[in-house]
Amino acid sequence: MRGRCIQGKEHMQTIEIQKVLENFARWLEQYGEVSWDHQSFYASRTGGFAKSLYYRHKALGMAAVAPMVFCEAFLPRARKWFHHPMRLPIADAHYAMGFAHLYEATGNELYFDKAAHFLAVLEKNRCVQFKEYCWGYPFDWVTRSGLIPAGTPLITTTPYVFEAFLQMEQLQPHLKWRRILESIARHVSADIKDFRLSETSSTCSYTPFDKVGVVNASAYRAFTLTSAAKYLGDAHYLAVAARNLNFVLESQSEDGSWPYAVDGRRDFVDHFHTCFVMKSLAKIYFLTGNEDCLKALSRGVGFYLEKLFSEDGMPRPFAKAPRLTVYRHELYDCAECVNLCLLLRNHFPQLENTLETVIRGILNHWVKPDGAFRSRQLMFGWDNVPMHRWGQSQMFRSLAFYLHEMRAANFKNYENLNSKFYVRDLRAA
Repeated sequence: MRGRCIQGKEHMQTIEIQKVLENFARWLEQYGEVSWDHQSFYASRTGGFAKSLYYRHKALGMAAVAPMVFCEAFLPRARKWFHHPMRLPIADAHYAMGFAHLYEATGNELYFDKAAHFLAVLEKNRCVQFKEYCWGYPFDWVTRSGLIPAGTPLITTTPYVFEAFLQMEQLQPHLKWRRILESIARHVSADIKDFRLSETSSTCSYTPFDKVGVVNASAYRAFTLTSAAKYLGDAHYLAVAARNLNFVLESQSEDGSWPYAVDGRRDFVDHFHTCFVMKSLAKIYFLTGNEDCLKALSRGVGFYLEKLFSEDGMPRPFAKAPRLTVYRHELYDCAECVNLCLLLRNHFPQLENTLETVIRGILNHWVKPDGAFRSRQLMFGWDNVPMHRWGQSQMFRSLAFYLHEMRAANFKNYENLNSKFYVRDLRAA
């Protein structure tokens, strides 16, 4: 009886999630595919100057960015005063993957067509100054390491586009999509640079032009090239991937965490960057069976569950914060948590409770009446400005992945149940 109750509860939640996804798809159709962004406050010339000043002269910079920090905490809609809505390739890639999962879960051809639409948009909006296919941001991004101009390829964006094209190509093989995958792999291998750290490891650049040692950047590159080697049948990518993977493994701290970077300045540990690293290791493990990845994940899961969740069971933004945090919880963290738990729950069953707690929290508190998701829970109130790159697309993709996984598991259980009845009936006969 208890098993039937659990199955009934799971079935009702699956129906609820499908309804949330369908409502979101309708909202997206009405709202449009451009939005404000997490970086809208700093994407303008004025905001960029203030942020740059903050990195160069802390005292003066704090005064310059104070109005934007205030707006971020208390007037989120003030983004419209600083910059215009943008189309961001990383969001388009997540929407493509989300609609592909929704197609797999429901069989509705409309969702496959929507996924194909986002691939067509991505094909059009690539970084045109590069020979190979690659993607970045449509705004000048001021970072601690300097300015990254609009249209510069990012190793934290391009891998998602690779995954989106690969997912669709596997659903319905298409020569153009395969050629784009081959081009992306060449870009990730050749245009993104390696920097040797030891006999066995190398870090990679964030763009084709820098030397920063960001851990999740190397994790993304290692996974993308491992995936390219397997699915495109080009084994030479494995050697490059292996050195980046070794860097990620060697960067893990004794407590199981990963710092954002190993440059001695950006050693903060946050939720979604931790998820980025761990999900890359998980995917490499699934592709190769590399036991070192599984060992690192085992240590990482322990830290993740202990340090990156609040008392209410929802994702905590930072284990070690680099600055004042003006919010309690973030949609992006919730989305990446769902994604990571889905990938690893079969190997680490303790993630199952975390997954269900976060899913229930999202359904109870983060879904808006119009179908979109809340963006942040602030110290007082909510940030309800929908930002495609900063959580909307990632949550849509993660919930669609969840729905697909639940439907697949229920179908498998149904087949197993029928098989047991069939065997029992044969024995009775």
